[in-house]
Amino acid sequence: MTAPLQTEETPEKRGLGRYGFALIPLVIFAGFAAVAGKMLYDQDVNGRDVSAIPSALIGKHAPSLALPPLEGSQTPALTDAAIKGRLTLVNVFASWCVPCRQEHPLLKELAKDSRITIVGINYKDRNDNALRFLGELGNPYKAIGVDPNGKAAIDWGVYGIPESYLVAPDGTILYKRVGPFDERSVRQDLLPAIEKALTPKV
Repeated sequence: MTAPLQTEETPEKRGLGRYGFALIPLVIFAGFAAVAGKMLYDQDVNGRDVSAIPSALIGKHAPSLALPPLEGSQTPALTDAAIKGRLTLVNVFASWCVPCRQEHPLLKELAKDSRITIVGINYKDRNDNALRFLGELGNPYKAIGVDPNGKAAIDWGVYGIPESYLVAPDGTILYKRVGPFDERSVRQDLLPAIEKALTPKV
């Protein structure tokens, strides 16, 4: 039985192989740069909010809620009953989340709007840290449920926190926001979604 023939690798071939491997990181970087450039173009030129990521849950019934309360917060637990029949903003937050701290003053302002109820899912947080967070910044939530292992966040399709969902009185998810709210996103995205939800269907 004869062994397969082996071709001799020339220095030129070895050089081309190394050159090809060297190009791989550049190609990957170029791909990322193209995606980032498209996102920035959409945001700056077309005015598109790239944080308003579409969700497979929009238009569907919200996942069931049966989360225990944040002990010591004097705030009810987050259950289906807490949001039933109300236009509700479900906000996923944590004390260790810097963007959560940035958006919190806006949530406090939104909590003054009698048209909506704001509730919170406290994600993978320590109880004492969450209490300190709310004690320092204020508590805009009508109900808070703790999600220590992130199971509820998985059910809701959370990408990263903060993340918020506008839920209709009948439990349908109407709108999703990935990342912190700012004045622009509240004015251009959330408030119109609230008004649309409250407009009687003809």
